[in-house]
Amino acid sequence: MYPELFSIGPFTIYTYGVLLAVSYLLGLWLAMRRARKWGLDANRILDLGIYIIIAALIGAKLLLLVVDFDQFSRSPGDLLTLARSGGVFYGGLILAVVVGFWYVSRHRLPFWTTCDVFAPGIALGHVTGRLGCLAAGCCYGRPADVPWAITFTNPLAAANVGTPLGIPLHPTQIYEAGAELLILGLLLATERRGRPFAGRTFWAYMFLYAISRFIIEIYRGDPRGEVLGFSTSQFISLVLAPLSLIMLVWLSRQSPEHPQEMERRPTLAA
Repeated sequence: MYPELFSIGPFTIYTYGVLLAVSYLLGLWLAMRRARKWGLDANRILDLGIYIIIAALIGAKLLLLVVDFDQFSRSPGDLLTLARSGGVFYGGLILAVVVGFWYVSRHRLPFWTTCDVFAPGIALGHVTGRLGCLAAGCCYGRPADVPWAITFTNPLAAANVGTPLGIPLHPTQIYEAGAELLILGLLLATERRGRPFAGRTFWAYMFLYAISRFIIEIYRGDPRGEVLGFSTSQFISLVLAPLSLIMLVWLSRQSPEHPQEMERRPTLAA
């Protein structure tokens, strides 16, 4: 665990911040590559990606503020920790989706196809982002006696994000990075199978992430807020999973063919 990469005078370069930046760049790179392959306007996709990154950063911190509102209200000085924290992923995802929907509608991009372009990039970026959490010590797990438990020892992690030191914990950061990597593989492997339709990849990602996040939350040990007896992220997952299934069924009946399916037709006709 290395919360800090290095310092230059009064300026400190945090490992989490570097890996978070890498995660956004990786996600945007994959989205741009897919956009060109599907014949979408790469410049529009780049602009959209920048909007999404900004929205994700703001949304993640806003949801963290809501989840830990009692703590911040009791100790306003803790608001400064928002600058060092990545926030709550679901907050970033939700606001990024809202901003993305607005941008796509405004510029008349193919709506669900554009969402499909970005979905695997979200998964790819999340893999690196969770490795940043591991380096920082945030999003830590419950105490565990499993052979693969991880023990944090760096005092900076305890000071910055309250990581318990000297206690074997579930490596929930690795659990989620592995789940996202598996989801990425499933999305790319199944995208051409069956009868593709616009929106399938995006909502498949939403469904798979909701399921994996709900399960991983069981092993989380950090404060995450509570709604009706569930953690905030579990509650959102309970809403998102059935919504994703409903959207998949509805779009399969309403949407035109997926661009990749349309690309194959001339070849098959020849």
